[in-house]
Amino acid sequence: MDYHAGFFYLFSAVLLFAAFRVITSRNPVHAVLYLMLSFSQAAALWLLLKAEFLGLTLVLVYLGAVMVLFLFVVIMLDIRLDGDRWGFWQNFPLAAALGGVVAVEIIAVLWVGFPKIAVEAAPVASDVSYTKQLGLLLYTEYLYPVEMAAVILLVAMFAAIALTLRKRKDSKAIDPGLQVRVRAADRLVVVPMAATKTHAAASAVAAEEGKAWASPVCHSVTFFRWVRSCSRCPSSASS
Repeated sequence: MDYHAGFFYLFSAVLLFAAFRVITSRNPVHAVLYLMLSFSQAAALWLLLKAEFLGLTLVLVYLGAVMVLFLFVVIMLDIRLDGDRWGFWQNFPLAAALGGVVAVEIIAVLWVGFPKIAVEAAPVASDVSYTKQLGLLLYTEYLYPVEMAAVILLVAMFAAIALTLRKRKDSKAIDPGLQVRVRAADRLVVVPMAATKTHAAASAVAAEEGKAWASPVCHSVTFFRWVRSCSRCPSSASS
């Protein structure tokens, strides 16, 4: 066994262990870290297969951006899994059945193989850049699928922003469209009112004031105020 096979078995064993810990770890942060480890081992396998572009893309895109974003989101959400354990065990039989079906299919494919498909690999020169060949293939024969995938990712990004954008109730922002469409009549309302009171209204008000001053309570209040003013006067105090 040469060193290529040794590294292959080493990276594969670590990849399988990390993938198993992703689905069995109770801590979401640990699960994300194990997923990052599994992606790094997959990138190493790509490098062993001389697919440098795919390996570096896996490291830069998934480990450098996506998984770091997942890690920050999991840390900020502070997910509590105490109440979700019952739901996990409730759905475990269905998940185990589906996993068994997938495992049987994979074993059948690996055991039987594809005997009717025989493709001979074309000889490739040693100085050919795989990244250049992949770029030429993507942007010539597979140009429309690449553009469709880009549009789908753009729509998914806008959908994620629209779903997470909630209107704040304490926000005091004003719609600029309403400010532009405002009119003077909407802001100021002129109410017609009489400039002076009529004679009947003035006499009624005077009669009400006279009745109020004629009451005994008003007289006693007025007398109390006069006594307080006299007690504070220095001339009355000296006399």
